[in-house]
This record gives sequence, structure tokens and C-alpha cells, in this order.
Amino acid sequence: MIARVRPAFPGLALRGHRVQSSGASEGAAALRIGTRGSPLALAQAGQVRSRLAAVHGIAAERIALEIIRTTGDMIRDRPLAEAGGKGLFTKEIEEALLAGAIDLAVHSAKDMPTVLPSGLTIAAVLPREDPRDVFISRKAGTLRELPAGAKVGTASLRRQALVLRARRDLAVVPMRGNVETRLRKLDAGEVDATLLALAGLKRLGLQAAATALLPLDEFLPAVGQGVIAIEARADDARTCALLAAVDDRETATALAVGLGPGHQQAHASHSIVTRRRRNRRRRGI
Repeated sequence: MIARVRPAFPGLALRGHRVQSSGASEGAAALRIGTRGSPLALAQAGQVRSRLAAVHGIAAERIALEIIRTTGDMIRDRPLAEAGGKGLFTKEIEEALLAGAIDLAVHSAKDMPTVLPSGLTIAAVLPREDPRDVFISRKAGTLRELPAGAKVGTASLRRQALVLRARRDLAVVPMRGNVETRLRKLDAGEVDATLLALAGLKRLGLQAAATALLPLDEFLPAVGQGVIAIEARADDARTCALLAAVDDRETATALAVGLGPGHQQAHASHSIVTRRRRNRRRRGI
């Protein structure tokens, strides 16, 4: 398989314009990956770049990272659910992909809307990381140990619903920002606790920040949590063939089974692929 797709690199024609680039120079770029600029997004795009470089036998430096600022990154004054939900973190990246300014886009699967823009497809997914949420606090070891009235900061409607289902006496308050920003707000005392995805912490090397792991039976994760999805143009046979070499079919199957509504709905789902059947736990909250 590698021998068939490797020749696609040398003659790759570059199109469009650069937003903000990291990695290959324009003349040397073999592929251009579109990504958000947060530390977690860059870590995930870096994983994709490393896997593509390894499986196709090229230098990682020949795969450029194009940093694209999305609407979701720019909105700071209100919850994203009020501004449109999931697509706010993918819209500008997908526009660049459709325009040919990038060759593929890397997303957290949980940030993607169920219906993709016409002409785009999820061409590959990487093996799923641990999908669980974690509880983080400097004042309690578990959610149950928080005192009544304690503030739990999260912008996720799903997490808000799950927290209030478990502890209606807690105060759930919106808290935006990337992983590092939320941890700083916690340390500053703006909230007493927060919930984050374990997958993101692990990819940033921050898993030690977790106070307690939340069991799947009590805190179902978001659809696609822990999955890195790679989006491409459906008619770009060359790029799709290159991405097929890093696609994890078990993760792709579990993601397809669990796909649900948009980000503005508090929806949770966890799917597991077994040899004989697909097991699915799916619950609307």
C-alpha cells in the first residue's frame, strides 16, 4: 500500500494561500494540514503529521501545519451554544479545505457537526484515546465530596446536565478557554472544580492534573470524545489514499455508530466494537 501512494508526494501541486504556517516551506510542502492554533489542536495535528510521515517514509518537515483561527476561537463573550454550536470550531478550516488552501484538516471529532459540508468527508481517524472525562479540583477528591453550593465551571451542556443530575445542590457556571486556561482559572479560585476530557490532558502531557476519573456508566462522554478526525475533499483521491494508510477502522466504526446531534444539545454516547457485534450505550440527557 505504501509503495502505491508514496509517488503522490513529489508532484503535489500547491494551491490557495497560507493562513499561518508551521513546518515545511511552501516549495517543499508535500501536504498542508489545516488546524486550530490551540496547544491541544497543534498537538493533535502533530500526531497526524508524524503518522503520515512515518507510514509514507518522508520527513515530517515536508508536511506543513496551517494555523487557522475559527469563529469559535474568536467568540469570548457568550456560550458557543448561543452562537451556533459545533460548527464554530470547524467552519473556517472547512472553507480553506474547500478552497484548496489546505489538503486536509485535523479536528477533535467531538467538535464536528453530524452533517459535513457538501464535498467534504472524514477520510481517516486515528486510534481513539481514553474517552473518559476527569474531575479536577483543589478542594475535593471527587464530585460527591464538593460542599453544597460549590462552583463547577464548564461550558459543555452535556457536562452541566451530568453534574446537576448527580448533584443538584452545586452551582454550574460557564467557563470557556483552552485546557491550560481552564486550569489557570481553577487555580485562581474562579471555580471550585471543573471537568475536562482525559484524552486532551494526555495529549498535552497534563494527565497528572486529573483529580479523579469519571466512570463511563455515570458520565457518558461526548460523541467522538478521544477521537482525532481527519477531513479531506471527497474528490481528492490522492489525499484520501494517503490518509487511508493511517485510518483506524475500529475507531471509525465506533464513531459512525455513535454519531449524534449538534454541540448545542447535551448528547452523550459511547460505542465499543467487538468481534461479533457493536455494543452501544447511547443516552440523550
